[in-house]
Amino acid sequence: MREVLPGLEVATLLTQVEVDRDDPAFAAPTKPIGPVYDEATARRLAAERGWQIARDGDGYRRVVASPEPQRILELPAIRALLAARFTVVCAGGGGVPVLLDGSGAIEGVEAVIDKDLASALLATQVGAERLLLLTDVDAVYDGWGTPGARPIRRATVAEMRARRFAPGSMAPKVEAACRFAAAGGIAAIGALEDAQAILDGVAGTTIVLGEPFR
Repeated sequence: MREVLPGLEVATLLTQVEVDRDDPAFAAPTKPIGPVYDEATARRLAAERGWQIARDGDGYRRVVASPEPQRILELPAIRALLAARFTVVCAGGGGVPVLLDGSGAIEGVEAVIDKDLASALLATQVGAERLLLLTDVDAVYDGWGTPGARPIRRATVAEMRARRFAPGSMAPKVEAACRFAAAGGIAAIGALEDAQAILDGVAGTTIVLGEPFR
């Protein structure tokens, strides 16, 4: 970023994200992590280490919970850096999931926080006006994978939540965008190389709370 924009002040921040120890996700792990194992190895490791495993393609992988992000612990530092005109790189991979006990002590937990939901929470808490979720497709599509697939260019939160999208793929991005838009911001999803065009409203999918500007 500094090479592309000389003089830009950048800070990269390791980010802890609080989750709820009573989150129902802990009872139903879904996020695959680590290498792929054959079935015998996966079952042996599960028995030895107390892991949950699930099929992934032709093999098996360990799965952990994906709890809802509740609070970003480094938020005061992020706000201070933004006030000092730093570009802050934070909440990478959804952040580091932690639990807090009654005394405020921090405890790490084996889980994976959805990166899009963490981004929406961060954007809302810093008072951002816009949230861009940049990926490898040019827009959100209605009927993805079918002959009648078409890009959704502009829609309301209600319109997007009435549709179904692929779990673990586009669905988390759409829900994250809807949460941010429901809080009063403007959210958009699209391709990384189209970032400026998405901001200009001529590419990607833009999601707003009220009537979209069609």
